[in-house]
Amino acid sequence: MSHTSSRKRLDQLFAFDACASLVFGILALAAPHGLMKQLGGGFYNHSVHETLRLYGCLRLACGWILWHVRKVDNGIFRRHVCEALLVCYLLQALSVLRAQFTDRHTLINWLAAILLLTLSVCYGSFRFGKGGNLIKIYELPTGSSEC
Repeated sequence: MSHTSSRKRLDQLFAFDACASLVFGILALAAPHGLMKQLGGGFYNHSVHETLRLYGCLRLACGWILWHVRKVDNGIFRRHVCEALLVCYLLQALSVLRAQFTDRHTLINWLAAILLLTLSVCYGSFRFGKGGNLIKIYELPTGSSEC
């Protein structure tokens, strides 16, 4: 895979993640009390609703950042973004799976875990695929005169 095609694929992943994050963030912020009551098995929990709204704010921020990261040419920075998202999505997937196996068993947990694990694997493949060389780093000569 050429550098240009891997760059384009990573930019597409950033764009997908950004759009999904923005949509989820908006939906989480706008979630009505009635929906939260239905998701809570007929009981409304204000703390859970506020937690969802706060998570929605984080998703909006991540979406905004990821949308703009696509324009960044610094390979080291792009690698670190992939590392951070790999760990972030992996930890979220583990949290959802823990909830699935220790509390209520729901289809939404399975879907969330699969989506989060898929995103984690995608970011991991860019960061560590081909020995970590899918994200090119170009170093400019420095002004030092070391021989």
